Amino acid sequence: MADAAAIAEAAQAAVDAGRQIPCFTARDAAFDVDAARPVIAALRAIRAARGEKPVGRKIGFTNRGIWDEYRVYAPIWGHMYDTTVHAVSPGETIVVSDLPEPRIEPEIVFGLGRDLRPGMDLGAIAGTIDWVAHGFEIVQSIYPGWAFAAADCIADGGLHGKLFVGPRHHLSEGERTTLAKDLSALRVTLSRNGDPVDVGSGANVLDGPVQALSHLVAVLAGDPFNPPLAAGEMVTTGTMTRAFPVRPGERWSTTIEDYPLPGLSVVIG
Repeated sequence: MADAAAIAEAAQAAVDAGRQIPCFTARDAAFDVDAARPVIAALRAIRAARGEKPVGRKIGFTNRGIWDEYRVYAPIWGHMYDTTVHAVSPGETIVVSDLPEPRIEPEIVFGLGRDLRPGMDLGAIAGTIDWVAHGFEIVQSIYPGWAFAAADCIADGGLHGKLFVGPRHHLSEGERTTLAKDLSALRVTLSRNGDPVDVGSGANVLDGPVQALSHLVAVLAGDPFNPPLAAGEMVTTGTMTRAFPVRPGERWSTTIEDYPLPGLSVVIG
C-alpha cells in the first residue's frame, strides 16, 4: 500500500496540474493490473481527504472495438466525484481545457436505487437501476500520446476527467424487465460541428450497458481494496463509439435511435 500511495500521489498531482508524466509501467515492470487495484483506493483517499465526495464509478474499455487502438484488452474502472460529474443542458458550454489531451465519449449512465451484490443475473441487476441517462464522458491521459498499459490507466483514475449527464429517464418496473435487451439495441451517432464522425450502439459496450454493469459487479466481488456498488451511486458504462480529441469552439452532438433518450449537444470551452 505504501507503493500504491506514492503512485496515487504522483498521478493525482499530474491530473491536478494538467500535465503529463512517464508511464508507471515503464518505470517498474512489476506494476500490473493487480498491483494497480490498491491505487484506486489510494486515489479515493486523497480526494476524499480534500473534501471531494465519491458519487459513482466509470467503466472504461468496455468497447472491444477500441482495444487494438489503445492496446488495452480488458475493461478498467475508476471513481467519479461530486467535483467531476455535472448535469448538462443542450447547447451548454463545457470546460475541459484543464485536462491533459481530453477526448469525448458518448455513454449510457445509470443511477442505482439499490445495492448490487455478487451473483445477480442481468434481470436482478436491471432491477436495481433507478434511472438511465445519456452522457458525455471527457477522458484524459496523463501519459503523452495516449500510450500506456492497462495498469497505467487504472493509476490515472480510469482515465476519468469529467462526466456531463443529460436528462434522466426514470424507469418503470416494466421497463426494467427488458432494459438489458433494449439498451443493447440502442444506436448513437456522434457528430462534430454537425458532421457525423462515428456511429455506435449499446451492444458495443460488452454487449450492452447492463452487461457492462454486471461485469463491474463481478470485478468488485474479487477486489479487497474497493467497496461494492451501493444505492445512490451512478455508473457510466463506457463509450459506444471511438473516443475523439476535443478542441475549444467545437460543437459535439449525438442523436439516439431505438431508445427513448434525447441526444446531447455541447460546445467545448
